[in-house]
Amino acid sequence: MSQAVSFAVQHGQLVGARQIPSPNYNQRPEGTEIQLLVIHNISLPPSQFGGGYIEQFFQNKLDWSVHPYFQTIEGMQVSAHLLILRTGEVLQFVNFNDRAWHAGRSSYLAKAECNDYSIGIELEGCDDQAFTEAQYQILAQVTQAIRAAYPKIGPHIAGHSDIAPRRKTDPGPYFEWQTFRALLAEQSIN
Repeated sequence: MSQAVSFAVQHGQLVGARQIPSPNYNQRPEGTEIQLLVIHNISLPPSQFGGGYIEQFFQNKLDWSVHPYFQTIEGMQVSAHLLILRTGEVLQFVNFNDRAWHAGRSSYLAKAECNDYSIGIELEGCDDQAFTEAQYQILAQVTQAIRAAYPKIGPHIAGHSDIAPRRKTDPGPYFEWQTFRALLAEQSIN
């Protein structure tokens, strides 16, 4: 077990995360309450970790010529609120009070456009490899801090595949929902 890191949300920023602002965001619709947490996975190039390519991608600074896969995503403008690296380091790209561009066309409990009312967390990972223990530990701690700041989220935590099932597969078959939920339960007791 890794040690607990102290996370808190202040004015939409996760204290304890490295701040790397993305230009890929806009305002949430007026009067919208944050009520969903969406878990994703991302690796650039696919199934490869490190290199800083995800951060560059979310900042529109990725050199499309570095890898053939990058040419297939050239010009895309996407972001997530948070990225949790394999090491457990947390990067914040978009303030929680703003609308990140992570979900695309999506629906949760018959309510469309999840970007409007959700927070998106990317895990550095892929559909064909296990996530790290550090990622589960930090994801649970970050989730607790987010739910404390945005209580309407409550139990509403979904994978990208749950809100866009015909388009997306992440966080994928290697994401251990039981492990994650057990860590959440353990932390809410402590």
